[in-house]
Amino acid sequence: MILFSAGVLLSCGSSKKVVAKKKNTSTTVSKKPTNLRDLESDFSGSNSKVVQNLIKDAKKYLGAPYRYAGNTPAGFDCSGLVSRVFDENNMKLPRRSSDIALEGKRIDISDTKPGDLLFFATSGGTRVSHVGMISDIASDGEISFIHSSTSKGVIISSLNEKYWNNAFLFARRVL
Repeated sequence: MILFSAGVLLSCGSSKKVVAKKKNTSTTVSKKPTNLRDLESDFSGSNSKVVQNLIKDAKKYLGAPYRYAGNTPAGFDCSGLVSRVFDENNMKLPRRSSDIALEGKRIDISDTKPGDLLFFATSGGTRVSHVGMISDIASDGEISFIHSSTSKGVIISSLNEKYWNNAFLFARRVL
């Protein structure tokens, strides 16, 4: 009983830290629209084509099932999808989401663009356990991202969804 009580107290303490961080992070941002039509103005030169190709390649896997440790069209886990799409575009990323989270540059959510990566703690706490790639930012600031969910496979979700908003940790730019 004592161990159970200690576990509850410790886990509640770590989840409160994440919630406090969320209150300071607005996922709906006021900025000019950044979607596939606007990529030419938001990314210079070849970066625009790279981002378009990354998003196109990720979208071709929509509907693929979730598979733990999967990185093929037969099934993907979250990092398997992201690393595969980057590999297909001649860019190497680590295979695990926690390792991908160390790549590139950490950016504020208000500075994100399509192609940037979002990291989540889906098990509570602050440990990275999920990754997705921004596919679109609507004119109202709503951020959509493509990822492989355990329940639905490869899908596009909104950062405005309560589950993803609560699990959100940070964003990184690896391009």
